[in-house]
Parts: sequence; C-alpha cells; structure tokens
Amino acid sequence: MIPKAPRVSLVVPCYDEEESIPSLVDTIGESLPAIGSAGEVEVVFVDDGSGDRTFELLSEAAAKHPEFRVIRLRRNFGQTAALACGIDHSRGEIIVAMDADLQNDPADIPAMLSRLEECDVVSGWRRDRQDGLLRRLPSNLANRLISRVSGVSLHDYGCTLKAYRRWVLEANTLYGEMHRFIPIYARWAGGRVAEMEVRHHPRRWGRSKYGIGRTYKVLLDLLTVTFLGGYSTKPIYFFGKPGIGLCGVGLLSALAFVLQFILKRTWVQPQTLSLLAVFLFTLGVQFLLLGLLAELQIRTYHEAQGKKTYIVRETRNLVDGAERNSERSRIHSGGAGPEAPPTH
Repeated sequence: MIPKAPRVSLVVPCYDEEESIPSLVDTIGESLPAIGSAGEVEVVFVDDGSGDRTFELLSEAAAKHPEFRVIRLRRNFGQTAALACGIDHSRGEIIVAMDADLQNDPADIPAMLSRLEECDVVSGWRRDRQDGLLRRLPSNLANRLISRVSGVSLHDYGCTLKAYRRWVLEANTLYGEMHRFIPIYARWAGGRVAEMEVRHHPRRWGRSKYGIGRTYKVLLDLLTVTFLGGYSTKPIYFFGKPGIGLCGVGLLSALAFVLQFILKRTWVQPQTLSLLAVFLFTLGVQFLLLGLLAELQIRTYHEAQGKKTYIVRETRNLVDGAERNSERSRIHSGGAGPEAPPTH
C-alpha cells in the first residue's frame, strides 16, 4: 500500500554539521507538532558529502523517527544541488527549506505556512541578523542590487528559510548556486512572492561555509538569471545591441584614423598601456558572453538527457521512486494541493 503523501516537506541540506545535528534533530522534532499532525510532515535531510559523522548521526535519528528521511550524496555537490536532491525526493505539496546550522528557527515555519495561503513563495528576512559586518555589508549591497535588477524586491535573498508551493520548484531546474534566486523564477512564472521577518540565531558550532569571497559568484549568478529570464528565447537581442555599438565605435575609430593621416599626413601612435586596457576589457567581455552561452549549453546537456546535478550514495527511510511519482501524480491530478497558475 502506498503511504499517504505528507502536506509539508522540510528539506535540510547538511555539510559537515556533526556538532549541530543532535540539537538540530531535537529542535525540528519539537517543532513538528506545530507544523502539522502526524503523517502531514516529513523531514528530508541531505548529507552533501560530509567528511565527519553527519550521516551517521542522521541515520541514528531516522531509526527513531520514521518521518525523517536521509539522503547521502557521493561527494560535496554544493548547497543548490543538495537542495535540488531534497526537493526531488520529497513528497509534500509545500516545501520548506532551511539551513542545518540552527541559525534558522523551525519555530517560524508555522507562521510561514499561514502566510503561504495567500501566495506561492514566502521568503524569510533575517532583519536582526546575527553575523559579522563582513558578511552583512556585502549581503545588503547584493540584496539591493538583485532587487533592482530583477524587479523582485526582497530584503534578504540569502536567507535559506523559505516556503514554496511545489509547482514553483518543479517549474525550474536548479544549477550552480541558483537556489537564492527561486523567488525571481517564481515571479517570472506568474507566482506571488511575499516576505516575512524570521528569527536568526548566532552560530554555535563550526564555521560558516560561506564568506565574502562568494560575492563575485552572486554577481555572476545575477547576470545569468537576468540573461535567462529576459533573453533566453531571444539571445540575439542581448548580444546584438552591444555588438552593434562596438562595431559602430570601431568604424568611427577607423574613420578618425584615416582622416588623421589624410589631413595631417601623420600616423597616430597610441600608448601601449591604453591598447592593453582595451584588449583586456574586450577579452573580459568575451569571457562573460562565452560563460552565458556555456550556461545555456549545460542546461541543454542536463535536461535533454535527464541528468541530475547530484549523485545519491545511500538513503534512510526514503520512499522509493514509484511511490513518490504516484503521490505527485495524485497531487497534480486534482488531489490535495494548490493549483498552479495556467500556462499559455
């Protein structure tokens, strides 16, 4: 007999969180009754190739709690891939993602679920963020930039604690470190995005896996999202506009060079440093454009062959694929769950 699908799936990516796992398991266990009654909630832990006892401790917890599912990846694929794995192996019509370091508070989830009744994505806002200035300052600048470029205004894109309706996540495949941009994808697909304040606790164990060094990754991801969202079906507009502009500048420069020779009979000898600057800038633009083309190709490669961005090593308490697919079919064919917006 196929077990009834839960209403809510809590997805928790974990990487080298050995010290926090016991408290994480206890805290989530204490919060489950407020999230839903027995059988309405499942918790999917994804061990993203940890090198410590994270999987062992999660396995022990799964042996005591049948609603806990544990997936172990073969190596560290990154937070986005781990989150995608948890989503793929979850069954709930509502999916809530949170970090494993207990800086997110599971006690905020019931309020997020209530807010989700009015929208499709609820994004957490760590207004009183318990991190150092070197993490908060670049994050604030990035949030303002992302909001302005994307048109989806949020105070805290980096907060993992978010609640989603399943259709929002199944409409997009996650690559790279794109999990923070899911609200943008949802809005572009016609979804409603809301934001609410959530608690944020100081980190008690271990060290953060993210630092100021990932700022450039955020900028590159934003460029990719903007390109895919606005030009994925008409890339010639993205490449053509600057291309025409550069060709025009080049022709004007050539004309000025020829006129200089005809009128004054002299050759302009540009400085070597200025030539180097132009060359390096042009080369940098070419690398960015090649990167965007590579993003399109890698998506085609994975989606055309049905390849995942992760590889599962072993699992605990996991419902098999046939049962998951059956439950998903029930949800999308008129069973429990909100209806996705119509497509045209």
